[in-house]
Amino acid sequence: MSKSFKNIGVVASATMLSRFLGLARDMLVTAVFGVSALASSFYTAFTLPNLFRRLLGEGALTAAFVPTLNEELRARARPGAFALVNSVASWLLVVSGGVVLLSMLALVVAMRLGPEAQALGLPAGTVRRWIEAADLAVVLFPYLVCVCLAAVFGAALQTLDRFLEPALSPIWLNLSMLALLGGAAYGGWAASPEGRMMWLCAGTLLGGVLQLLVPAFALMREGWRPRFDFTVGDPLRQILRLMGPTVFGSAIYLINMAVSRFVGHSLNDSAVTVLNLASRLMELPIGVFAVAISTVIFPLISKFAAAGDWPNLAAAYRKGMRLILVINVPAAVGLGVLAVPIIRLLFQRGAFDAGDTALMAPVLVVYALGLPFFSFVNLVLRAFYAQKDTATPVRAAVLSFVVNLVLSAVLMRPLGTVGLAIAGNVAVVAQAWFLQSALTRKHAEFRFGHLGRDLAKVVLASAVMGVAVWLGWRAWSQAWPATGGAVLGGITLHVAGGVAIYGGLLWALKIEGRDDLAAVWAKVKARFG
Repeated sequence: MSKSFKNIGVVASATMLSRFLGLARDMLVTAVFGVSALASSFYTAFTLPNLFRRLLGEGALTAAFVPTLNEELRARARPGAFALVNSVASWLLVVSGGVVLLSMLALVVAMRLGPEAQALGLPAGTVRRWIEAADLAVVLFPYLVCVCLAAVFGAALQTLDRFLEPALSPIWLNLSMLALLGGAAYGGWAASPEGRMMWLCAGTLLGGVLQLLVPAFALMREGWRPRFDFTVGDPLRQILRLMGPTVFGSAIYLINMAVSRFVGHSLNDSAVTVLNLASRLMELPIGVFAVAISTVIFPLISKFAAAGDWPNLAAAYRKGMRLILVINVPAAVGLGVLAVPIIRLLFQRGAFDAGDTALMAPVLVVYALGLPFFSFVNLVLRAFYAQKDTATPVRAAVLSFVVNLVLSAVLMRPLGTVGLAIAGNVAVVAQAWFLQSALTRKHAEFRFGHLGRDLAKVVLASAVMGVAVWLGWRAWSQAWPATGGAVLGGITLHVAGGVAIYGGLLWALKIEGRDDLAAVWAKVKARFG
């Protein structure tokens, strides 16, 4: 597993940079646009190509493509694997291009129906926000083609044990958006909010092109040569068979997310922006560690599954799950306890004021509570995909969709944006419970009971850390004024102190894997000491 830990470190480092750049991007967007209807319209519009990307690229296709590509590598070596890459990329270009054209046409038609919708009694503000989001979505939809193809090339690189370039992919998007919006807002390229928004959309499209080109060139250095190939061989048929149920499940997820966004966009001007910013903060621990662990563990467990090596597959799954819980449970506690100062430090400037901080804080606390479950689902889905079981995740997606839709309808009026966040969290908890129950029924080795003792230690250490940080922050905020420097210093001090308290408690409680961490630390000291 030493190579896997090295790969996890590579992906985690690249993903950390990506997430922080994404956070910087959202900080710039909120400074320029605040939580206005225009900002919410952008996030809603960008949701559509992103969700189709998950449907056609990173989700269903990757789940079916990686195991099949592993089989091709074993049977026909790299020439056979590269032939499969060309075949999949050729067909995906046609399908994603068709989706883009049809979606843009549908959005143009929807914009023309705006006056009729208002005549039917829909609030004028809701209709205006929908039309604005549709207008931006028309501009952003071509991004879908680039990232779908980038997902194919990235999955192929991961199968060849090259994890850096796929992990760097979101960095190019964030840099492009930061550069062009920064130039528009502070370089005098555009004076109006609408003009600045067009520069932000241009940065998104440029980022998509870079996300496509970087992994493509990396794959070419491995020996791949791009060419159109529309032949339909047995490996491609297998991918399509495996994708069928997963596409259906992903489509449910797509509808689920789209409904949540449109419900939020219908609720008020700020709901979508607030939900997106809270999600961004939650994605830091998820993206840096949980996704990194899942990304590296997935090809490993796919190889074990292809060989029928269930004991090693279960061992890899358990190790990945333990790492996720050890990191994300305390991250959830810390994020909830320090929600207000974190929001104040990161976003409260320009068009984002103290009232927006108060609006966003309870949403972030709710999302923080769901952080371990989001991370859990990320890995348990990979366990099903590695076994080529795409039907069970479909049923889990249906359950999640129904729970989210019902609770959103019930909670959004009395609780507003917080109600939408609660609905999303409960849906993820239901999905996690269903998936883990199904997994343990298939293979007893995957039972969650093996983590019970470790989980108890993690929860205890996280609770003690949370109380200590909460008490410490109360004392700090009374002793120091709420200036940017004081808030930054306080958060830095309390995060460092919280990590020290949590790590010390886990070490004293003898969490499983402690010896592995000690061995890694000894190697670091030997090399750099």
